[in-house]
Amino acid sequence: MKSETNSTPATGPLANVKVIDMTSVLMGPFASQALADMGADVIKIEAPKGDLVRQIGPARHESMGPVYLNANRNKRSVALDLKQPQGIAALKRLLADADVFMYNVRPQAMARLGLSYEDVARINPRIVYAGLLGFDQDGPYAARPAYDDLIQGAATLPHLIAKASGGIPRYVPTAMADRIVGLTGVNAILASLLARHATGRGDRVDIPMFETMAAFVLGDHLGGLTYEPPLDGGGYARQLSPERRPYRTLDGYVCALIYTDKQWRDFLRAVGREALMDEDPRFGSYGGRSRNIDHVYGELARIFLEKSTAEWMALLEEADIPFMPMHDLLSILDDPQLKATGFFIETDHPSEGRIRTMRIPVRWRNNPPVTLRRHAPRLGEHTREVLAQLGYTPAEVEAMLAAGHAAAAPGIAAD
Repeated sequence: MKSETNSTPATGPLANVKVIDMTSVLMGPFASQALADMGADVIKIEAPKGDLVRQIGPARHESMGPVYLNANRNKRSVALDLKQPQGIAALKRLLADADVFMYNVRPQAMARLGLSYEDVARINPRIVYAGLLGFDQDGPYAARPAYDDLIQGAATLPHLIAKASGGIPRYVPTAMADRIVGLTGVNAILASLLARHATGRGDRVDIPMFETMAAFVLGDHLGGLTYEPPLDGGGYARQLSPERRPYRTLDGYVCALIYTDKQWRDFLRAVGREALMDEDPRFGSYGGRSRNIDHVYGELARIFLEKSTAEWMALLEEADIPFMPMHDLLSILDDPQLKATGFFIETDHPSEGRIRTMRIPVRWRNNPPVTLRRHAPRLGEHTREVLAQLGYTPAEVEAMLAAGHAAAAPGIAAD
């Protein structure tokens, strides 16, 4: 699918929502992009040096790296120096009629800037004041900095990976905590907006990384520790089996999950080993398979070595067994499902040329389709535009830029 991004009118269920986004790096921008994709007018507030995530990955131009491009579309960028009174004053004007204010610095720093919840609520009592934080503010870690790697470790993920692989602890090779907590933040913000519709009042909502990820992981792995006294040492045996992995075939790999009794019987019938269901108690029931999961998965691994990947995919489809290809970062671009649904979008970015991005996966039946209406902005690309909308005169804007209290992308002319 090809698309040309521009400043088209917002569509989607949040088309009348205004979000001031003071977050940086990934967790907050990923969340605010989800709101922007659903139609919200998201104004990204950046320091004059820009969001650090702009520097991550290969880039055609400085400050326009791929991680930034894929977490900041459909937003406007305003660069303000919030250490200067003029910068804070401009931000407070933006907050006066905003629906949502998002931040991910520590609340103590927000208070020093005069941007605590109490400060902002005095300006706009209807605002949803959303903090995407490292930790719940009632605990001893409240003032600590937090990053994805640290939260993964604290939430037991490297321990579980080591236990499952028989190796050393490792982090999941994607910013899992940032993205999961970001989506949790979207849910919390939308719930707060829904509550405001009923009460007329805004709210402060804290979305902590550590507690969110602990709940996410332990939902599977608390296991026998759910009970007091504990029934075991915790952990979900199937997920922790060292044999739980894509199956090697004669010429590659395939991902398959044979789960229910019917699926097992159909699979074993298709490979000529149906007797295992009746003669081996380790295969005959869900409980038997669960108690002997390493043996069961190990036997599957041996079976899958007997055919090619193409042969297995044909057999599994015929037997109605759940399976998927094991993609790499190139082959996923040609996945027939993603192609048919227009998941990947090619667009001409005004400074970066032809780029590939992903559409929002969700579709609404009774709302206009969401659109890729804005490219990920250059630093300060919309500073002049937004300040003019706030009532600043061209001379006042130029004075702020000259003093370094705001910044604008080169080549963006005043209205």
